[in-house]
Amino acid sequence: MKTWFFLCVLIMVCSFATGAYAQTDPSFSTPAKHLIIMDAQSGEILFEKNARIPMAPASMTKIMTASVVFDKIQSGALSLDDEFVVSENAWRKGGAKSGSSTMFLKPKSKVKVSDLLRGVIIQSGNDACITLAEGIAGSESAFSELMNEKAAQLGLTSAHFKNATGWPDDGHVISAYDLARLALHSIKSYPELYKIYAQPSFTWNGIKQANRNPLILAGVLGADGLKTGHTQISKYGFVGSAVQNGQRRIFVVNGLESKSQRRSESLRIMKSSFSQFSVYNIYKTSAVAGYAKVFMGKSETVNLSVKEDVNIGLAKHLRKNLNVQIKYKSPIPAPIVKGDHIADLHISANGKPLKTIPLYADEEVKRKSFSGRLLASIILRIRGE
Repeated sequence: MKTWFFLCVLIMVCSFATGAYAQTDPSFSTPAKHLIIMDAQSGEILFEKNARIPMAPASMTKIMTASVVFDKIQSGALSLDDEFVVSENAWRKGGAKSGSSTMFLKPKSKVKVSDLLRGVIIQSGNDACITLAEGIAGSESAFSELMNEKAAQLGLTSAHFKNATGWPDDGHVISAYDLARLALHSIKSYPELYKIYAQPSFTWNGIKQANRNPLILAGVLGADGLKTGHTQISKYGFVGSAVQNGQRRIFVVNGLESKSQRRSESLRIMKSSFSQFSVYNIYKTSAVAGYAKVFMGKSETVNLSVKEDVNIGLAKHLRKNLNVQIKYKSPIPAPIVKGDHIADLHISANGKPLKTIPLYADEEVKRKSFSGRLLASIILRIRGE
């Protein structure tokens, strides 16, 4: 146990619920409607605001569009050199004629998958998204089914996609939390293909377009992804990531009022994610966190351990206020089998609950013999217990 924890006590109550709580720092705020900051290595949430509420993701949808294509490439079902024909539908709905973000594809032209991916990721081309969707699944609606299947596989319970572009459509939603998890999946699962997100520009049809990523445009150290988004419904949003000093941060912000506000807020959030927040390891895997009292056992106590690393993402200034409590129904009757879930570790800061971690018996405790139990009962009666 680290010395800077204020308290570690045994509280004799029955409490076996597990799970994480929203972690926020009152000294950190944002004008955005939605925000989440994640540490990529541990998956810990460092800050969140309305991050579990489904929202319209606009072109941030294209992270999922690209992920489905990446899967096809990794499985061998698709090659970067394969070519798809640009349909009249893709040109009208997502090309220059549409007035939306576009790769400027020409109708009936053949385009390699490698170029279409750059059109999606760097240029945010809606025509490129539709061309990929039609080429892979036959139609954009059929491709959206593949997107939803992948979301289900990843456990993105808030996600429901109805198109490949992020164009506004009733029920086309995902939470900031699930977008961050999708970004983390993209970074870890496709290390080579992910590099496309960091390319500063792409030229197609004689038209050079810069990467819309505000972190890359500003030259932020270690910035390498991911995707902006904007519609009248969603307003301005961005999924960003950068690596500094061996640490990666991912954030999702949405609901900002202007492109300039998205730029300034994204730069501030990225900087703050490294300077104001950190991840603290409380226990290593299999570490003993404390003990619990045992009733009628050959041992009066049993050690309690965690099954995996216990990490907490937190604002740095709150570290000194971390509070750790072990809660269980006391005393625990013997026999106890090693590995039984018999207690919980409750972690809070400034009185705000952060996380509940299950604790397990670190050893077997056998029941006392009949004579031992009889003697113990007599002693308890004498003591009035």
